[in-house]
Order: sequence, then C-alpha cells, then structure tokens
Amino acid sequence: MRQALLDRLLTARKAKQPVVLATDLNDGRQALLDAERVDGDLRLSDAELQAARAALRNDVSGRLPPEVSEDRQIFLQVFNPPLRLVVVGAVHISQALVPMAQILGFDVAIVDPRPAFATEQRFPGVRLVDEWPDDAMALLKPDRRTAVVTLTHDPKLDDPALTEALKSESFYIGALGSTRTHAKRLERLRAAGLGESELARIQGPAGLAIGAKSPAEIALSVCAQMTAALRAAPPLIRAQQPAAAQ
Repeated sequence: MRQALLDRLLTARKAKQPVVLATDLNDGRQALLDAERVDGDLRLSDAELQAARAALRNDVSGRLPPEVSEDRQIFLQVFNPPLRLVVVGAVHISQALVPMAQILGFDVAIVDPRPAFATEQRFPGVRLVDEWPDDAMALLKPDRRTAVVTLTHDPKLDDPALTEALKSESFYIGALGSTRTHAKRLERLRAAGLGESELARIQGPAGLAIGAKSPAEIALSVCAQMTAALRAAPPLIRAQQPAAAQ
C-alpha cells in the first residue's frame, strides 16, 4: 500500500470514519473510498463505486461479482468503526435489549442517573453512565455507527437524550412509548425548537410492528428496526390477507 493511502486509512480509522479499500488483485492498484471521496491510483467505474459503497453500507468484505467488474478481480475490504448502542433507561426492557444487541455486535452503554436502576448486578459487564442524558450524550458522542434508544417514558430523561441524539449522525434514534405518548413527545420537542425534519428521524413508538407484548418481544422488535435502519432496508409493507374461503 502506498504511504499516502495508508495515512488516509489510518486517519479515517482514528476518526471512526467508515471506509472501504478496493484492491485490483492483478496489478495491486488500490483505492480508498467513503460515501463521497475516492483516493488512490485505482480507477473504479460507476458500477464498481456503487457496489463498493453498498459493501461498506452492508459491512461485507469480499470480491466484486463478475457482473459488476468483468475484466478484473477487485477485492473490497471494509473498515467500519464498531457498532454502538446507547440505551437511555436501565429498565426491564433494557435487560432484554442489551444481550440481544451484544449478540448483533453492538458495544452497549446504558445511560441512567438513577443509581437504583443502573447497577452492575442488573447489567453485568455493561458500561453504565450515571450522568444526566444530555451530559451523557456529550460524553459518548454518538456517530453514524451509533443507535440511540430511549426507554424511560420520563420526559426529563428521554427528551434531553433525543434532543442531543438528533444533533448527531446516529443511524437510528428510537423512543419507546405508545402512539399517544409519542405525539405528546413530538409536541414538547417541537415547542423546544426542533424542526419537522429532525423529528422525522425519531422512530416512535420504537420497534417494528410485530405485535410485541413482553419486554423480550419489544427488545426484539427494536433490534429488528435498528438492523433495518443499519442495512437501509426498504420499508416493510403489510401483506394482504387472503380472501376468506367461500
């Protein structure tokens, strides 16, 4: 690898910026690219660039398929920063959500200033942040590889966390609560000066509509929605019910 490209890669990794390294296996030429920029001596076609960025988005390394790159063999190596999940509220749903998120590869932090909730006994081995949510968000610095979920139902805790999360590039921001609760939440945030485009980023009520009832089912629905956002999956469309038998 040329020194300039190595320096660019190290800089990106230090800044926790997702990048993908494309290498022509025939001649060794390389290109390093992100969502907007391409560096290096390997020239990629529009189709190859699109495929490389899709690989970055999907976090999948490997060779470009022949239908994309017919005349050469190009290997893509994805360098993504770790996935993170910031959970606001050390509540019972969090006890189900945290291990599921960890299995999915998320590095989890729980924010809750209430010492009776955020304990090592309830969340062994999990980073616990006992600051108020706005201070905690400033400490944790959510980035484009971070999901934020608020679970407390308490506006004093959830609203500051959401306000700060909306200032970040978090790929997923979810807030637990009923449709009515979410409508009131949006009214408060709107009154606090947040715009409609910002409020539209909040997934509320958090989680896919799978009919979840129990804490584990709610956690599962939230994990599914986070994954869909991470992979830029198209919106789910409810299937039509078959006609009743005559």
